[in-house]
Amino acid sequence: MACNNDQKETPETDFCSDIHRNESTSLSKELEGVAEQMTTKTGVYVLEDGSGSMVARAWLSEYAEKTIDIQYFIFSTDNVGLIACDYLIRAADRGVKVRILVDDIMVDADVQDILTFASHENISVKIYNPGVNLGKNILGKIKKFATDFRDANQRMHNKTFIVDGKVVITGGRNIADEYFDYDHEYNFRDRDILLLGKVSKTINTSFDQFWNSTLSKDVTTVVDDAPENTTEENRFNKLHEYACNPENFWPQVRERITNLPSTFKTINDSGKLVWLDDVEFISDDPGKNDGESGLGGGGISTTALIDLVKNAKSSIEIQTPYLITTALSHNLFKDAVERGVKIRILTNSLASTDNVEAFSSYQSDRKKLLKTGVRIFEFRPDAVERTKIMTGELQEKLDYKPIFGLHAKSMVIDNKITVIGTFNVDPRSANLNTECIVIVNSEQISKGVLEGMEIEFKPENSWETTLDFNPDSKVDNYKRLKTWTRKILPKSIL
Repeated sequence: MACNNDQKETPETDFCSDIHRNESTSLSKELEGVAEQMTTKTGVYVLEDGSGSMVARAWLSEYAEKTIDIQYFIFSTDNVGLIACDYLIRAADRGVKVRILVDDIMVDADVQDILTFASHENISVKIYNPGVNLGKNILGKIKKFATDFRDANQRMHNKTFIVDGKVVITGGRNIADEYFDYDHEYNFRDRDILLLGKVSKTINTSFDQFWNSTLSKDVTTVVDDAPENTTEENRFNKLHEYACNPENFWPQVRERITNLPSTFKTINDSGKLVWLDDVEFISDDPGKNDGESGLGGGGISTTALIDLVKNAKSSIEIQTPYLITTALSHNLFKDAVERGVKIRILTNSLASTDNVEAFSSYQSDRKKLLKTGVRIFEFRPDAVERTKIMTGELQEKLDYKPIFGLHAKSMVIDNKITVIGTFNVDPRSANLNTECIVIVNSEQISKGVLEGMEIEFKPENSWETTLDFNPDSKVDNYKRLKTWTRKILPKSIL
């Protein structure tokens, strides 16, 4: 969205003087044509590209009427994050009630910035399972992990964006440049899903469950030494100026946001927005499980995915950025293959991964997993497809192509059941992190997702790993050594 991510301040100029919100429309008005369908069915549209997913969030924030509820693992204060904050503050200025729940471990914003943001009368911020990061020095963080290892590793990985209780975006993306194809060095190939209507009630209930959980603490109670000057009258001015500066928020992106209603009408009229009876949202409970099994224990989402694999008849296609398997998953895949189910998994290569710790564990079990009969593909950092994925505005500004890694967490079963969510195929998602998934029973939706998957399985976009070949040698010796040194870490927390 910006060509210079490091720019955090702008001159004292009114960049917003010629930018106007369309006062003649609202979310309700734009949904009038589908309002009746929304009472009994769920509208489903898969958000494949990051730029489109970002534009949808921006427009929904701009035209929300009552509430915006946000739940994320990561909410960064980079370019995308700052502009998202600006949209939320502007919504709050109009009287929209904004609630934000963020996991503690990945909060990288300045304490004063968070408290200033939360000082708005219509904005509430809570931190999930605090004690390992925000407001803690290094000694405090070490103490938490040393004295309560399991609790410190229980994280909230859910990602939901709910507007007026009736429109939801959920899936793999966090709020940061790299999840929306705007980072200049490294981006993620990811996937979200837009949901309208019936299933939103279930998602609202899930959000409220987390918001009201004893694990979720108001940010003002988490920080012991609160900084001063978080309630100054003009405290949001610099943020507004930053977001309005065309160097930070390109005019062509604003134009796409403005034109979203016509895009929505086109999508609906063309049948790309699919209306279904059979859409299910599944979320773990706060805390995941009762802890009686230590670092194990499973969860609601884990059980649901196991059942889907057990009932597969012909094919399972999986995309997961981190592939850390156990005896349980080996047996599940082996049994499925022996039933005649063809299984393909796309994950990151050593060259594309952002997590060498996770890759190290996958690397150790890779041959064992291949022997179950699954086919494994590893995403290329120079995938040809990344040119299509990358935001057009960024391509215009850069004379090189950033590296892309896989972050989508999706599964298609028997060409008719699609799963899109936050669940990685690893023990952390299975046992420690709370996760959420959407299960869509629709051949039409599955066909669209599979078309994208098939492209990414091609040789120009991924390497097929076999018992005789893997692409680890495509990286330098330093990264290979770094990966090897991580093999001492326990698989259960990776």
